[in-house]
Amino acid sequence: MSDTQALEEKIAHLERMVADLSDEVARRGKEIDRMSRLVGMLAEREAAREADASDSIPLADQRPPHW
Repeated sequence: MSDTQALEEKIAHLERMVADLSDEVARRGKEIDRMSRLVGMLAEREAAREADASDSIPLADQRPPHW
């Protein structure tokens, strides 16, 4: 096998690896976006539940006890 052919094979493998990694990063980005929306919805739901449960200040808006 010539040096040129060996380099071409390595480049082909690296290009494939870069494409696979790019696909994985895109997939994880979509998953992070989905999870972020879900956490936001859950936070809103919990805030609404706290507001409905009592007439006090929601726990998220209260000062910590050491203040």
